[in-house]
Amino acid sequence: MFLNSWLWRSRHLSRSPLLLLRSRSIFLASSCTTELLASQNASEHQHSRKLPSTVPRIRPWWNVSWSSGYRNPSMEAEKKVASGEDSYGNESKQASSTEFLDFPGGKVSYINELQFLSESSPVRVPCFQLLDEYGQVAEHACLPEVDKLLAVKMYRNMVLLQTMDTLFYEAQRQGQFAFYLTTIGEEAINIASAAALSNDDIVYAQYREPGVLLWRGFSLNEFANQCFTNNLDYGKGRQMPVHYGSSKLNYPTVSSPIATQLPHAVGAAYALKMENNPACTVTFFGDGASSEGDFHAAMNFAAVLEVPVLFICRNNGFAISTPTAEQFKSDGVVAKGQAYGMRSIRVDGNDTLAMYATIKAARVMAISESRPILIEALTYRVGHHSTSDDSAKYRKQDEMQHWKMIRDPVFRFRRWLEGQRWWDPEADKQLRSESRKEVLAAIRSAGPLKKPSLSSLFTDVYDSVPSNLKHQEEEVRATVSRHWSDYPSDVPL
Repeated sequence: MFLNSWLWRSRHLSRSPLLLLRSRSIFLASSCTTELLASQNASEHQHSRKLPSTVPRIRPWWNVSWSSGYRNPSMEAEKKVASGEDSYGNESKQASSTEFLDFPGGKVSYINELQFLSESSPVRVPCFQLLDEYGQVAEHACLPEVDKLLAVKMYRNMVLLQTMDTLFYEAQRQGQFAFYLTTIGEEAINIASAAALSNDDIVYAQYREPGVLLWRGFSLNEFANQCFTNNLDYGKGRQMPVHYGSSKLNYPTVSSPIATQLPHAVGAAYALKMENNPACTVTFFGDGASSEGDFHAAMNFAAVLEVPVLFICRNNGFAISTPTAEQFKSDGVVAKGQAYGMRSIRVDGNDTLAMYATIKAARVMAISESRPILIEALTYRVGHHSTSDDSAKYRKQDEMQHWKMIRDPVFRFRRWLEGQRWWDPEADKQLRSESRKEVLAAIRSAGPLKKPSLSSLFTDVYDSVPSNLKHQEEEVRATVSRHWSDYPSDVPL
C-alpha cells in the first residue's frame, strides 16, 4: 500500500525527475536502514568506522580575515554542496551537486552511509593567552596597543577593586550590612573588559562586575551607599547589596535571578541596530547561567536577529557549589556558540592583555558586522560565592591557594608592568595604602546615614499610587505603631 501511494504521488504530483530521485533516495535509504539493522550483529566488526585521521583544524577567529558580508551559515553550506564539498570542506565522493535536500533552512547534501555527528570534537577549543602566569609575554604573541597611561590606569583600578572587595567583605562580616560577594580572582575580566568598551555601550551585568562601574566613574561612596542601603542609595534600599545600577553610566540595575539579563541585552541590542546606533550591548554571566533557559533563548534570538551584543561568560569553575563537570557535558560554554551560529572564542580570563584584546576585537566585529559574539573567559573564583557560602566545603584548600597566589590576575599584570618599567614596588605600596584609606573613608561616610523612608516602598512604580498600594501602606504603618520597639530607628516614617 505504501509503495502504491508513493508511486502515485511521484507520477501525479510532480513531473520533476529531481523530485522523483529525491523520493526514491529517501525510500531506498529506509530499506537500506532496515537491512543494515538486521545484519549489524553479524558483521559488527566490519562496521566499526573510525574518524578521518586528518581532522580539519579550526583556525581561531582573531587570525582569520572575515568577510563583512557573511551572514547565514546555510549559505556557506549551499556553496559547498554546489562545489561537491562535504560539511568539513573536503571533496565529497558520495553526493553530486544535484543530490541534496532543498530544505527551507538551506540546502543539505545527501550521503548514503549511516553516520552520526560526534558528541564532541577530539580536540578542545584552545584558550587565547598573551601573558603567562609570571607576566611574561608568550612566544609569538602580538600584544594590543596599550600605552603606559592606559596600562597604569587599568592596574590602579584592579588594585582598587580588590581593596574594595576585601574591606567591604570584612564590613559585612562585622554586621555593618546584610550581604556581599567579591570579584577576587576575576579583576582582569572586570577592568580589561571595561577598558575595551565605550561608555556608550550598555552593560547588562550579573553581580560580579562592579569593576565595569568603577572604570566608568562610579565612586566608592556610591558603592558604599548601595551596600548600606542608605538614603543616598539610587535604588532606595529596594535591592540587595552589590546589586548596583546607574542609568547615567549605561549600567541597568543588577537582578538577582540568574540569566534574566541576557534576553534584555539582546532586546536592547536589537534597538541599537534599528536606530543605526554605533554601539553594542554587553552582558556578563557565569557558567551556571548557561543551564538556564534564558541563556539559550537569548543566544538564539541574538544569532537569528544578528544584533550587536557581546556575551561574556565568566567560567570560574563553579556555579556556587556545582562544578562545571556537573553543569554541562560540552567543551565548556564556548562550544555552544557554534551550535547557535555564533562566532565565539575562549580566552584566559586572568590575562589582562588577552581580555582587553579580545573584547576590543569582538566589539569592532559586533558593531561593524551587526553580529553577536560569545566570549568564554576561563578564570577562578578565589573567594567564596558570597557571604552566605563556605566554599571550603566543596573545594580543596590547596587549589584555592594555588589560584590565589600563582594565578592572581593582578599580580600577573603587575609583573608585566614592571617589565615595561612602568611600575615599581614603591609605587605599588603607595597605591595600596591610598586605596585602603579611600575605601575606609567611604564606609565611614555611608554607614551612619539614615535609611530611605517607609513611604518609598510604595512609589516609583505607578504615576499615581493606586488604592491597593495605599491600603498596604496603611496596614504597614498600623503594624509599626503596634510594634514600635521592633521597628528600626534609622528608617524614617
